[in-house]
Amino acid sequence: MSRQVAEAAGLPRYRMLADVLSREVRGSYRAGDLLPSEAALARRFGVNRHTVRRALDELVAAGMVTRHQGRGTQVVDRRLDYAVNAASKVTHNLAELGLATETCCLTQAMVVPPEAIAQRFGCAPGDSLLCVDTVRYVDEAPLLRLRHWFDPRRVPGWQDRYRGGSTRALLDQHYGLRLSRSRVRLEAVQADDADSRLLRCPRQAPLMVLTSDNVDEEGRLVEISVSRARADRVAYHFDFPTDERPQFQDDEALS
Repeated sequence: MSRQVAEAAGLPRYRMLADVLSREVRGSYRAGDLLPSEAALARRFGVNRHTVRRALDELVAAGMVTRHQGRGTQVVDRRLDYAVNAASKVTHNLAELGLATETCCLTQAMVVPPEAIAQRFGCAPGDSLLCVDTVRYVDEAPLLRLRHWFDPRRVPGWQDRYRGGSTRALLDQHYGLRLSRSRVRLEAVQADDADSRLLRCPRQAPLMVLTSDNVDEEGRLVEISVSRARADRVAYHFDFPTDERPQFQDDEALS
């Protein structure tokens, strides 16, 4: 919220400052980081320390930071708990958490995929897939960098239709495709230069990469999505139906 808009809405100055600080905490700080001192914040924003203290009180009440005597104000672990199952959707999951989201389309083009992706689709050497790169923002801070690989035969005219937002919604509305996950791979990597720029994180910061095979109702592969998430902002949990829980053998059978 801009200062002019906030003043027009009659918000007190400490609330305006709290809004600014909360966006910065979500976008630029990691769990355990210390905020600048009250004196430093007062100088930066041209307000008195009482205003800064009241703004920080708002962040404490929201569970974003804690105060420690002799250490200062520290960012707490606010990783989003994201459920991963066959039918889960990023936009829907975040909306259920009461979070405002926005998905921006960076690029989309026909691209020769990496070998691992090509094999999953059964591509011949040199075949291209539709590659769509997006960034998902939550409360105006970047959370996920996503790359979608589509079988172009299943989504004709995609580049004329998609300008951002939920890819799942477009698949459903225009192509009649309701996808579900058939396979998931989770791995840890370090942020590269593009991650650092797009996710506003330090280079080599820990990321979690979730690769999903997404199939139609007949089990045919339509999309492989690769999401790169800041490990300090997202926690994944996986749900298994009762009848799909792994069966463990006894020690004798394993020996």
